[in-house]
Amino acid sequence: MSPSHVFDAYTFSKQPGYDEPVVRREFAKAVPLRTVVVYCYDPRAVAVPAAVAKEFGEVYPGEIVTDAAGRKVASTTTLFEVVVAGGRAIDALRSVTVAQHLFGIENVVIVHHTQCGATSFTANGIVDAWAREQGTDISALYERESICIGDYVTSLTHDVRLMRASPGTPRQASVYGYVYDIDTHALTLVVQDHGTIRPADFAACAPGSHEVGTSR
Repeated sequence: MSPSHVFDAYTFSKQPGYDEPVVRREFAKAVPLRTVVVYCYDPRAVAVPAAVAKEFGEVYPGEIVTDAAGRKVASTTTLFEVVVAGGRAIDALRSVTVAQHLFGIENVVIVHHTQCGATSFTANGIVDAWAREQGTDISALYERESICIGDYVTSLTHDVRLMRASPGTPRQASVYGYVYDIDTHALTLVVQDHGTIRPADFAACAPGSHEVGTSR
């Protein structure tokens, strides 16, 4: 067997009789995700998902569900974690789109934590250092507003707006920006943006429906 086919048995789209809309509906039933939380990979912020789950009444970490053969087929968690440097929204946009497509989501929670490493440098500082140390110009690689955290309110306001403006964010999902205190574990709401779809419209937004990029 060629290396390219070694893992085909684990790829849904390569199974006999694969039906993409059916598989999508089954994913939405197997993992009842509702909330995406975007936060920093700093070990001091490891309790962020639990704090968000408590705030939003989510199930986390939940349990793994197995079938009769002992295979892991589902989960009871309702929280989808996206861990990126600084907890910045720019790095989470694709994950939100995928989470919506597979599961359908209701909330996107962006969390920046106190004493974050992303506050220890400036956009100009990292661009200059990269040019000096790596010999590469990254000045146009990322938007300056998303590179570091100069001010928590400013960065969260920017990230909530960025997430809301993305075509890959479901219109009906609410987007929140929080600061998490790594010492007290307290969450402070800084900014929020609620969805634009009425409850009556939710039925047309289910995974597998004809509407693209919307939720259940």
